[in-house]
Amino acid sequence: MAVRTLKDLLDEGVSGRGVLVRSDFNVPLDGTTITDPGRILASLPTLTALIEAGAKVIITAHLGRPKGEPDPQFSLAPVAERLGAELGRNVQLAGDVVGTDALARAEGLTDGDVLLLENIRFDPRETSKDDAERESLAAALVELVGDDGAFVSDGFGVVHRKQASVYDVAKLLPNYAGELVAAEVDVLSKLTDEVTRPYAVVLGGSKVSDKLGVIEALAPKVDTLVIGGGMAFTFLAAQGHSVGSSLLQEDQISVCKDLLDRFGDVIHLPVDVVIADRFAADADSSIVPVEEIPDGWSGLDIGPESVKRFAAVLSGAQTIFWNGPSGVFEFEKFASGTRGVAEAIAATTAKGAFTVVGGGDSAAAVRTLGLPDSDFSHISTGGGASLEYLEGKELPGLAVLERTGE
Repeated sequence: MAVRTLKDLLDEGVSGRGVLVRSDFNVPLDGTTITDPGRILASLPTLTALIEAGAKVIITAHLGRPKGEPDPQFSLAPVAERLGAELGRNVQLAGDVVGTDALARAEGLTDGDVLLLENIRFDPRETSKDDAERESLAAALVELVGDDGAFVSDGFGVVHRKQASVYDVAKLLPNYAGELVAAEVDVLSKLTDEVTRPYAVVLGGSKVSDKLGVIEALAPKVDTLVIGGGMAFTFLAAQGHSVGSSLLQEDQISVCKDLLDRFGDVIHLPVDVVIADRFAADADSSIVPVEEIPDGWSGLDIGPESVKRFAAVLSGAQTIFWNGPSGVFEFEKFASGTRGVAEAIAATTAKGAFTVVGGGDSAAAVRTLGLPDSDFSHISTGGGASLEYLEGKELPGLAVLERTGE
């Protein structure tokens, strides 16, 4: 990907200039407490470099899914506080997105100051399908940084979205890839362009339909494809097993049969599961072979024999991509499968393998289970963006950064 980088911008000089940065601060919250600051921490290298170079930094980001209007539960106030603590300086939070408070605060910035605009999705134009509406919001954002401003795209988790603060604003300002976006693209290119074999992919999560694209794209290219989580039960049903009350996408059974027919030599499915009589942390549970799931019971995790087999097939891999937990890791009773798979991947890292955790719930699982980030070569900040990149789809937020005529 031929784009201008943060280094290019710093070489040009940013002292006294307004720099608009699109970050990804869509962090999990418990009330107003940030439970996983990973995305905030990942933004620090770019922000610190701009601050130290004397830029007037204005950040756009979103949190959750507000319905195009201000909603206190999705305010970026907790993010501003945590970001300020990490940067060791005050981070102002505008009371609006591009309104009078944002304008006044932007005009008052001095070199090295940081202003975080309120949740960009409080403005319905951010996610509008109407080009003109998005472009009007982008123009308002440009007004905040002025005629000599620049745009730095550093929110990898949103580069697959054609949104005003991701795509349209990059067409109006000199644009650059931030440290995080550049690093993510570099890592993912190693999973598509220059893979060291054996290459294994581990997929989990709830729905087969969410992962069909990446399965179709990667199954012909990998040596091993491990499938766990809720999505595994549709594959098990395709093999003729009764799955009780487990999560099942009946309309995808024929698709899974076709995938097994074509790629059965690389696909590995669970052989045992942890079943529960209800979806609850304190549910009664039992471990059964996949062919013995009783009616009325649901599989909420892969079993210990499955973990053992998955660990064995992963042990010789030199490259591993993991996206999606193996079970309901949020409940301790059903977290062993995800922990076991994560530890198996970590063991290959220790032996020199290149291992990538594909963002989303997988990254959350790593931190929830208390596993150190250093157990993996890279933990992505973008689940959906990572998958679409590996599928070979064009990501609007990256495509718009690509240099032309240079």
